[in-house]
Amino acid sequence: MEDRLVRAFVAVADHGTFGAGARALAVTQPALTKQIQALEARIGGVLFRRGRLGARLTPLGQTLLPDARDAVERLDAFELRAKRLTAGGAGRLALGFGLSTIDIAPRAVAEFRRRHPDVGVTLDDMATAVQLERLRRGQLDAGFVRLPVDPDLSVLELGADHLMLAVPGNVDTSPGVRELIMTHGMVALAQTKGPGFVDQVQRYLAAEGIRPRVLQRANDLQTVMALVAAGVGVALVSARAPVVVAAERIRWVPIEHEAARWGVGVVWGGGGGEAAPALAAFLDVTRELAAGGW
Repeated sequence: MEDRLVRAFVAVADHGTFGAGARALAVTQPALTKQIQALEARIGGVLFRRGRLGARLTPLGQTLLPDARDAVERLDAFELRAKRLTAGGAGRLALGFGLSTIDIAPRAVAEFRRRHPDVGVTLDDMATAVQLERLRRGQLDAGFVRLPVDPDLSVLELGADHLMLAVPGNVDTSPGVRELIMTHGMVALAQTKGPGFVDQVQRYLAAEGIRPRVLQRANDLQTVMALVAAGVGVALVSARAPVVVAAERIRWVPIEHEAARWGVGVVWGGGGGEAAPALAAFLDVTRELAAGGW
């Protein structure tokens, strides 16, 4: 089936009229009407009812629209990935990173830009699960993520990260991690911000049999640390995440437990496959930084 027919269906459904759908697709309204008619003939059913208020989806149209949207999104992802893998698309990299790589990812991008100023790079903060989804959809070239990942992706292991307990500066840390959490309560990162990290925290707490009082949740690490510095409670945070808010008013307690550790690395599509030239050059830079200690 021609993709332009499916795109025509989605455009009319999204814009509500044939005229608006035609403008969105930069075609004439008669041409769009013929495309919808051709699609209806192909599937053997009517997709729209036309009236004074525009084009309304029939029950058949309502049922097929989610599949049509999915098909269009997949085609767009294929086209985007194909362009990136050609000579014309090799001059750009789209990268993601998370809490555990908030240090090395920007450093790798800066060094890569210095060596390859002709390659454009975007770097966006997003959870590991989001990065993996976008990698598989062709919307990211590589991501700095928590390990392990599924074998359909290629991996450059960078090292490990672990939890530490951040405590207000005026609190005595001698009682230990469990007592500090139970006594002072916790400031926690919101699940929507870092679901993988939050799950790691929950695994550690469960392994230690700790059931803390969560006093407040925050949407970013800096707010979490500011609340700890203000004496609201203690927080479990990544040891690799740099602290720039009120660092002098925070004390750190190390945690020695297997459930408090995890691997980090760079992943990209095609498990075991060869990376495109620009991505291969970026991986070389990242590998050098990791080898030098980050």
